[in-house]
Amino acid sequence: MHVLFILNDPPYGTERVYNGLRLAAGILKQDAENRVTVFLMADAVAAAKAGQKTPDGYYNAERMLKRVLAGKGEVLLCGTCMDARASAMLM
Repeated sequence: MHVLFILNDPPYGTERVYNGLRLAAGILKQDAENRVTVFLMADAVAAAKAGQKTPDGYYNAERMLKRVLAGKGEVLLCGTCMDARASAMLM
């Protein structure tokens, strides 16, 4: 099975990025044959910022993305969205 997650909410303030990344990691863990691609666009590109300071009471989106990558998942970022937010993938 190949699953694509398209996330566009900011990494903190809602639970959508958290839930998407949690599901992505779970699918990869469920079966070694599963393939997962996470595409970050709009404000979600901030989840890929290395060394981010996690707000109190929140999960760390950077660590969750690393779990997806460790499970052989793929993480892609919208270049236009990164440029518009002056962000770069530093992981």
